[in-house]
Amino acid sequence: MKVAVLDKNGKETGRSVELSNEVFAIEANNHAVYLDVKQYLANQRQGTHKAKERADIAGSTRKIKKQKGTGTARAGSIKSGVFRGGGRMFGPRPRNYGFKLNKGIKRLARRSALTMKAKEQNIVVLEDFTFDSPKTKEFKAVLANLGLADKKALFVLGETNTNVYLSSRNLKRASVVTTSEISTYALMNANKVVLFEGAVEGIVSNLSK
Repeated sequence: MKVAVLDKNGKETGRSVELSNEVFAIEANNHAVYLDVKQYLANQRQGTHKAKERADIAGSTRKIKKQKGTGTARAGSIKSGVFRGGGRMFGPRPRNYGFKLNKGIKRLARRSALTMKAKEQNIVVLEDFTFDSPKTKEFKAVLANLGLADKKALFVLGETNTNVYLSSRNLKRASVVTTSEISTYALMNANKVVLFEGAVEGIVSNLSK
């Protein structure tokens, strides 16, 4: 499929880019997208939660009442979770929420996400540009020219561009990544995916393997 190339003023340059059917027009696999997003979110979790169980509570180890003849349940330790001040039963412990996902599934998920965005016509191809210095005001002007001032936008660069990245860093709804940093979560979370002209070839090269 062909997409017109825009400049940073939102005007058509008269050029167009052919988006590969191998990446932007496959049969989308929803389950692969789900797994990749699930892994991304799982990896964001610190997993440092911890509650004290009965072995972690400071307290006497004596048997608090005789075994039989009280008319109530047996009780051997004041640190039991059934008593006030006792340890928590089956409380959370530190753990790693991450899980393994094959590279082929990840590539399929990203191709599926890009296909969904292409079908929704939510992919924009932008002429490569840079700033002389980091200026958030200039980046906001680009967003306004593209009609993305109030939308979540993911900008994908062909190569690292420090000034463009720093110009976007203070904006909540805009994020800038390179072709090697694309995640399925970022693609699905964006209302519009803005591909720099120089990034298209890199995306196809990375995801066609």
